[in-house]
Amino acid sequence: MIQKDEQGHALSGADGEAAAAYAAAQRQFSCYVGDPVGTIDAAIARRPDFVMAHAMRAYLFLLGAEPAGFGPARESYAAARRAAADDRERGHLTAIRHFLDGNLAQAARTLEDVAIAHPTDLLALQAGQLTDFLIGDSRMLRDRIARALPAWRPGMPGYHAVLGMHAFGLEETGLYARAEATGKRALEIEPRDGWAKHAVAHVIEMQCRPADGIRFMNENLADWAEDSFFSVHNWWHLALYHLELGDIATVLALYDDPAKIKGGQSPVIFDMLDASAMLWRLMLRGVDVGDRWRPLADAWEPYARSGLFAFNDAHAVMAFAGAGRHDLVEAVLAAEEDAIRGAGDNARITAEVGRPIALGLAAFASGDHRAALDLLRPVRHISNRFGGSHAQRDIVDLTMIEAALRAGEQATAAALVAERADLRPASPFTRLLRDRVETLPAAA
Repeated sequence: MIQKDEQGHALSGADGEAAAAYAAAQRQFSCYVGDPVGTIDAAIARRPDFVMAHAMRAYLFLLGAEPAGFGPARESYAAARRAAADDRERGHLTAIRHFLDGNLAQAARTLEDVAIAHPTDLLALQAGQLTDFLIGDSRMLRDRIARALPAWRPGMPGYHAVLGMHAFGLEETGLYARAEATGKRALEIEPRDGWAKHAVAHVIEMQCRPADGIRFMNENLADWAEDSFFSVHNWWHLALYHLELGDIATVLALYDDPAKIKGGQSPVIFDMLDASAMLWRLMLRGVDVGDRWRPLADAWEPYARSGLFAFNDAHAVMAFAGAGRHDLVEAVLAAEEDAIRGAGDNARITAEVGRPIALGLAAFASGDHRAALDLLRPVRHISNRFGGSHAQRDIVDLTMIEAALRAGEQATAAALVAERADLRPASPFTRLLRDRVETLPAAA
């Protein structure tokens, strides 16, 4: 008998027990809880020719943007290629091949086609949206899911995840009220949906409602903070709210806690991104972070020469520059030069956006604030091309403002702060920036 997933798609090579393990791994992946790799490995151990189990395993290793994930993903891809597969499953394998070849945009497009043909393929939707995130395609973060919504109904397994993904896409395209309502609806269905929680957290961040954010994140804390491989990012969102309010002591406590942001203590790339971004924000505010840069730079050191993801490179530069490891800053920049000469989407992304941002951050850390401003200004409006969210890329704007202030560029600083105040009129931090602008002498 042909086994099917919970949404009714055929699972070539599966038996009942392996299909059940696949469903469990999909639920873990959708909520960002537990150990989906271990669960899917159990399915593969039982049925080595289970095509979609190998496909899910490949995605789990690829979508974390970890250089070390490519080896296991290639193994999974090779195993899946040896097994019989239907058209939908072959679509997944084609997307994985594109990803392995560095063609992320083509992988996203292939997954788009899979989801158009099979709109209730939850793995295609999730892997597709995460790939959109890595290449900064904000519109597809929303529209990929919107296209599939008519095929979904309340009560279907995974419906909460579709709502959570839609909420994030709505937020990244500025539809904040709908995003918040949709994300909260997903959480009503599945309180452990870490992605839905994060989508609402993004709305609150973009609307600069820090008190609301603190309350929201502290509601049902265990649902998103325990046994979750996404919890660090959600703790980072909580820290952003406290940072907006100037509560530096709480930010540092969240950063240092090994159960929260795990600053400098986690070897996971996504966790290290959040740690770098938080320390950089603190540095921009003139906070003495002590020796916190050093262990974070040590964690980043194995990736200094990878040159696989420009977004990672920028955050590695923050850590190395903060720790005074100029040799490693140069190693990242050299790796980016090699990446630009290479193949795949990262060559273009690095050339267009990644390298100017890395150079701008390095210039800022070295004290050349005018150079930092000159490097960041031309790419700020296209920074989405190197991935991440609006909240994450805000670090480019914040660095430009601080560079203008420290360079004594009063008119530029005033302009940048004015645009920020227009978007965040109630922001306590923006008021501080405005006060600093007013103390700078105007150009003669």
